[in-house]
Amino acid sequence: MSPFARLTLLIAIALGALAMPVRAQPLAPDIVVTRVINAPVEEVWKAWTTAAGIESFFAPKAARVEPVVGGAFELWFGVNRPEGSRGSEGCLFHSVRPMEQLVFEWNAPPELPTIRRLRTLVYLDFKPLPGNRTELTLRNFGYGDGPDWAKNKAYFESAWPAVVGSLEKKYAPK
Repeated sequence: MSPFARLTLLIAIALGALAMPVRAQPLAPDIVVTRVINAPVEEVWKAWTTAAGIESFFAPKAARVEPVVGGAFELWFGVNRPEGSRGSEGCLFHSVRPMEQLVFEWNAPPELPTIRRLRTLVYLDFKPLPGNRTELTLRNFGYGDGPDWAKNKAYFESAWPAVVGSLEKKYAPK
């Protein structure tokens, strides 16, 4: 094959490769919790995006809840603990699509100081259902490798279902 023919072939291959669609591989969540909440999306949304809502089912103190991209999502579980070990200090909202989806950072418990400064991402998807109900799906991504990450994941494999279950209970028929 002549050098010109070889160059023509390489260019054709390159152009063909560039024309092919490139898709990212979907990332499977580490933890998924789905529940049907007996309340309309608007109420479930407020429960996750207001201090009063958070304090009604999730944390004793919603220190800062600013549901805008880059806004704070800081909940305190250990209200009397030293700064930096109260809860989700420093966590932020990454995406806010009203009545559809929230994405926020989440940190490890203070008992895991080697990874506490690192973050996972939590996605909350809100789907309206007939009868003024909401399907809420929590997806938690980003757990690393190693023993502390394994402990953190094991903790949240039981904590996230408990949190969503508490919200479900808040709106359960009386």
